[in-house]
Amino acid sequence: MNSIRFKSLLFLTLFSLTFFDCSDDNNSSSNTQETSNITVKLVDNPGDYDHVYVDVVDVMVKVNDDSEDDQGWQSLEAINTGIYDLLQLTGGVNVLLADDYEIPSGTLNQIRLILGDDNTIVIDGETFALETPSAEQSGLKIQVNETLEPNFEYTFWLDFDVCQSIVVAGNSGNIILKPVIRATAEASTGIISGSISPSDVQTQISVLVDTDMVSTYTDENGNFTLIGLPSGSYEVTITPDPESGFIETTLEDIVVVEGQTTILETIELQ
Repeated sequence: MNSIRFKSLLFLTLFSLTFFDCSDDNNSSSNTQETSNITVKLVDNPGDYDHVYVDVVDVMVKVNDDSEDDQGWQSLEAINTGIYDLLQLTGGVNVLLADDYEIPSGTLNQIRLILGDDNTIVIDGETFALETPSAEQSGLKIQVNETLEPNFEYTFWLDFDVCQSIVVAGNSGNIILKPVIRATAEASTGIISGSISPSDVQTQISVLVDTDMVSTYTDENGNFTLIGLPSGSYEVTITPDPESGFIETTLEDIVVVEGQTTILETIELQ
């Protein structure tokens, strides 16, 4: 009788240990945070200046938090900080700000670009300081609201609209940087790229996305890239420098597919 009772107690003890071990494993798995990886790149929507230099000191993200307060921001470590000429970011050239950084999965609500105090603009060969009060204090908050699936990698493009971002402040003559930046995810948008001939003519390439004009200039080799375009059919406007003698032309029905690059044949200026 004692032997049977001992065996029963032993069985119950082993069962209890096994049950609690399994429970601990389950709790450990449920507490594991799923993650995604993001890369952030900076490109330029051109403006009519010699140079526009911005001093990038940090990039931050807010995930699964749609509040407007300053809580919940996460800095992306090991970014490529430095001073960049926005007007050099054409023809497919971009600045890699953060590369393959791991963050929690869910909704990427906002990206915040923080600038230092060494921002300048060059107009007709003369250099002026660019005042950026909001960028230095709280950063440039860019709405994204993109869903990040676990174990996926995403590339986000920050398209800096120089033309709309430079403001001359009244009679003071101060030049203020009030950045207008469009954020798009590479996986959910498409790209148009190509080249023009002759390549030594500065040419603007543009498309209309809803009510926003997305544009870029050709580089010194005549190449161009338009990024962050939703799927659809577009009219691509080719605008050469008016002093070149070439006229503006339009390419119709250029189809963009999500996650793909539409490559155009060389465009001969007329």
